[in-house]
Amino acid sequence: MARISLRVTGMTCDHCRGLVENALNTVPGVYGVYVDLDEGLAEIDFDDGKAGTDALVEAVKSAGYEAAVAT
Repeated sequence: MARISLRVTGMTCDHCRGLVENALNTVPGVYGVYVDLDEGLAEIDFDDGKAGTDALVEAVKSAGYEAAVAT
């Protein structure tokens, strides 16, 4: 079990937030997603034996947004 925060750029509305949440939820091993539109952050709980950071970032990119690990 792992948790990661991604900085997501390009989200402007609740529809955008929903697209990012849906994209992340399609990644095998993800079991919890919370996207904070105001902060531009996505918190993801996942099985790190099934999903990795690259897959999570790619899922966000496939939804049309940019993402990077938040520091």
